Amino acid sequence: MKKLTCHCGAVEAEINITGDLEKVVKCNCSICKRKGAVMSMVKNEDFKITKGEDKLKLYQFHSKIAKHYFCSVCGIYTHHNPRSNPAMTGFNVGCVDEIDTFKMNDIAVLDGNNHPLDQKK
Repeated sequence: MKKLTCHCGAVEAEINITGDLEKVVKCNCSICKRKGAVMSMVKNEDFKITKGEDKLKLYQFHSKIAKHYFCSVCGIYTHHNPRSNPAMTGFNVGCVDEIDTFKMNDIAVLDGNNHPLDQKK
């Protein structure tokens, strides 16, 4: 179990992670390139807000399917539910104190600029 916190500590979550993170990514979509976060994913049932749910704000854009959450006090992006797989929760790895994102070497880049759900058929 890992603990996630925003910068000011108003929002906390528990993430059920056993062992190493399976996949760590950055994304080049319009919001992710601006927030610059290193992210990983877990099933929704493995992510639980334990403090400050009332401090979370929701941001949606474009298709309004993905849900991006941030702390209304300090502004830090904590987690999101992607439109490509709403049964998963993406979380900001930088919000987990015991993980040093600057020592990570294998960070994949997702091509959110060319999201498969935006492609014309």
